[in-house]
Amino acid sequence: MFDYLFSQYATLGRAFLEHLWMVAVVLGLSLAAAAVLTVTAMYSRVWSAFLVNLFSVIYAIPSLALFAILIPATGLGKTTAIIVLILYNQYVLLRNFLAGLRGVDPAMLEAAAGMGMTTLQMLYKIRLPLSLNPLFAGLRLAAVSTIGIATIAATINAGGLGSILFDGLRSMNMYKIMWGALLSACLAIGANHLLLWLENKVAVTIPGTKDGV
Repeated sequence: MFDYLFSQYATLGRAFLEHLWMVAVVLGLSLAAAAVLTVTAMYSRVWSAFLVNLFSVIYAIPSLALFAILIPATGLGKTTAIIVLILYNQYVLLRNFLAGLRGVDPAMLEAAAGMGMTTLQMLYKIRLPLSLNPLFAGLRLAAVSTIGIATIAATINAGGLGSILFDGLRSMNMYKIMWGALLSACLAIGANHLLLWLENKVAVTIPGTKDGV
């Protein structure tokens, strides 16, 4: 097992970095899209219900089926994988973001409005600091989900650790299967712990949170 690691470390390293790059791009674009959608849906129950229902339908479509739907338009490779992963993440992020921001105590919002705060000021100074737990919970779930589905995306030539894993399945090479799966699992666990650490750091620096001053 470790003989394969030492002899193929360059190949494994390239696949790991390729996987990491794809996950980072997907999460960055997913966050940007979810932030815009959340702001537009925040104060409209009809629009937010439409978006959540739309992305819940997309989320229910198996990844291979959604890849197949997009391939005629976007082709094989990373582009299709990234689009699919961003679409999946919108359901997770949008649902958690809306739940967190809308879950703030109305009495606190009334007090802030009485102090002359605008809607935008209340969003950044009241809603966001008090919604860290659901916001980061959604982000962690999106990160772990992205890492897993990005592995499956190797079936459409998206590369990453899935290419090692599926090549091992085709050739019945147990070492490739083990290292492809192990590195994917380590990446998911590492991302989850990194985001937990970041959540705690952010909570400490923001007044009004459970860990803030």
